[in-house]
Amino acid sequence: MSKVFTQSQLQAIADALGDTSEGLIGSEIGHLLATCKMFDSDPEITKRHRLYNAFAHSQNRRQDRLAILAFIRKSMRPELYARAPERYEPMRANLNRALAFAGLAVKASGDLDEVEQAHTLTEAERRAAELRTDLEVRKVHPDVLRFCREELLVDNYFQAVLEAAKSVADKLRARSGLTDDGVALVDQALGGDSPIVAINALSTKSERSEQRGFANLLKGAFGMFRNTMAHAPKINWALNREDAEEVLTLLSMIHKRLDAARALTRP
Repeated sequence: MSKVFTQSQLQAIADALGDTSEGLIGSEIGHLLATCKMFDSDPEITKRHRLYNAFAHSQNRRQDRLAILAFIRKSMRPELYARAPERYEPMRANLNRALAFAGLAVKASGDLDEVEQAHTLTEAERRAAELRTDLEVRKVHPDVLRFCREELLVDNYFQAVLEAAKSVADKLRARSGLTDDGVALVDQALGGDSPIVAINALSTKSERSEQRGFANLLKGAFGMFRNTMAHAPKINWALNREDAEEVLTLLSMIHKRLDAARALTRP
């Protein structure tokens, strides 16, 4: 039997999409319902009741939720909000709070993703924001968050760490002007007696040792959190929220040191 939404899940989704201040406007609802070939029985009533009636009618008639999922995907396409981008994230947050009870979430790209089903309101509230909030409290570097924003919003810790590790290589290439990757990039940019990128003055034995240690730290980070994860099946690389926070905090520290580093001209 095809999956369907419960009555309470339908109501929560309709409430989020039809929210008075942060939801769809009436003309948008009418267009989307027509596009998804859903019967718009009561166009004059409040938006959330209008949506609920249309969703319930579609699901009861079809005995599946496919048309409703199509409506959600079409309504959350980011390009629809190009002229009013401030509307998108509040509506997506409200919708994800409702979808969490059905084990779904809308990514920043507008795509739907399956997540662990929430069973309490507190859990649903946490689902879209917990890890990101914790990282912001830790003052994690914004470039780490920028590279894995979508993954954090759906609690995809495995992919979030992988994308954040890529952000370090991206910044090292930008600082050094190199096009290499992985260990080769680190050796070229940070290694040797005359590195392209220096994290200190390199004027003492301790500073040169720190430079070598930083290079080895990047190699270790790439080896453990990028190369391994890029090739290992996700199911074999369990990563919980606490682990992800620690890794992303480490990558944040690396970003901060690279931001403060000096780009040198080799003789």
